[in-house]
Amino acid sequence: MDGSSGAWPTLGVGIGWRDEIDVVVEQLPGVEWVEVVAENISPDRLPPSIRLLLARGLPVVPHGVALGLGGACLPDKARLDRLARLAGALDAPLVTEHLAFVRSGGTEAGHLLPVPRTREALGVIAENVRVAQRELPVPLALENIAPHFAWPEDELTEAQFLAELADRTGVGLLVDVANLYTGQVNLGVDAAAEIAALPVEAIAYAHVAGGRLIDGVWHDTHTHPLPPPVLELLAELCGRVRPPGVLLERDGNYPPPRALSAELEAIRQVLRGDETGCRTARPV
Repeated sequence: MDGSSGAWPTLGVGIGWRDEIDVVVEQLPGVEWVEVVAENISPDRLPPSIRLLLARGLPVVPHGVALGLGGACLPDKARLDRLARLAGALDAPLVTEHLAFVRSGGTEAGHLLPVPRTREALGVIAENVRVAQRELPVPLALENIAPHFAWPEDELTEAQFLAELADRTGVGLLVDVANLYTGQVNLGVDAAAEIAALPVEAIAYAHVAGGRLIDGVWHDTHTHPLPPPVLELLAELCGRVRPPGVLLERDGNYPPPRALSAELEAIRQVLRGDETGCRTARPV
């Protein structure tokens, strides 16, 4: 069914489930939901840890990385079918994917690449989104990616592009403030201005994650602690609207459980309007 703007489910504070930390995630205090990379689990054989979390009543959101809605071709039916089956198996409240270009002519890019933000591309991507919405049993939300370059023919800012796409299709927005920070460092984008231009009614939830500055380039690694600037951008977002959910992403170099708990508490402090939350994250 088609997703619609507004009325997104309240999720709270969550963490990305990874099989390397499945037991840790099960035991972290105060986790209200989890997100799982859709391509990493089978709808026919859910991991025992995921089944346990579902039995506890925690929402589990499948987060796709390979659908390629930013490409020129319509979404692959087999990938869509699998994502739809996974959403059903998880009884997921929504499905999320990236607004990204990932393949062409059968060749995989191996990375989430930015789409050209032109009106022509907007029309193509809007049709791809509508196809996905028709096949998925729950609403769809799209995530802004971490950019390392921009197309010279861009006609719209990222916020303008996302806002118009949401208006045309009713798709939701997964606002990754860490990715906005990446654009600020690497491309000189005003991340706070981008947040101010997003349609709040379309925001399904938000991501935060750590990264690393190497030779002046910010890498969204998901393997480093949350930096204060990312939490400050989350506070900017919360200054406009309290997002229905905020999720901490971590994809490697996993710290002790107490460190993950501290980062989740820093997120909660920001959501409560406590500015000290922005300072409790470790500097880069």
